[in-house]
Amino acid sequence: MLRRTPNELHPVIPFPDDTPPPVVDLTETYDRAQLRAMTWAIGRYNEVRTQAMYSAPQYDAERRVHMGIDIWAPAGTPVHACAKGMIADCAYHDEPGNYGGTVITRHDTLADAPLWILHGHLSRQSAVQHTPGDAIRAGSVIGWLGDTYENGGWVPHLHIQLAWHAPEQADYPGVVRLDERAAAVQRYPDPRRVLGPLY
Repeated sequence: MLRRTPNELHPVIPFPDDTPPPVVDLTETYDRAQLRAMTWAIGRYNEVRTQAMYSAPQYDAERRVHMGIDIWAPAGTPVHACAKGMIADCAYHDEPGNYGGTVITRHDTLADAPLWILHGHLSRQSAVQHTPGDAIRAGSVIGWLGDTYENGGWVPHLHIQLAWHAPEQADYPGVVRLDERAAAVQRYPDPRRVLGPLY
């Protein structure tokens, strides 16, 4: 149970005019050109996505249930800590289809138990500028959205994912198999708990 509402937290990415961007449906099609043209968009949590999104070798035909929320925005857009905490881990995952720059924060005052937040598809600089254990405050810029060449090959966006357990490394599975879905939603709660009602 979170102790604070999204209205009490710092926006992770402030939206133009404070208005959430449109939500895209990725259950049937994945149109990179459309996402680039939109610039700003939201991708849903717990969505069973088209396999066309996940063609890199690390995915199989069943890994397509999305465990985070995606926020498409221009490359270089700052990403902020929603609350005070610390850098739990960070890494640069350069494989195609991976997270690129990745920063995981730990927050001990948001809930009755520690909460970890993965921020993926950041720039390489975002990952290498931190040291695990660094303190952060609400609103701290923890990174910037990476461009396609450094974010795993994706249209620039933030993948934000919450977790109730510590990472073994700077990684959580961003999509899971259909048969893992029920357990995964317990381990990785809906990011709207910190982002607010985006849809």
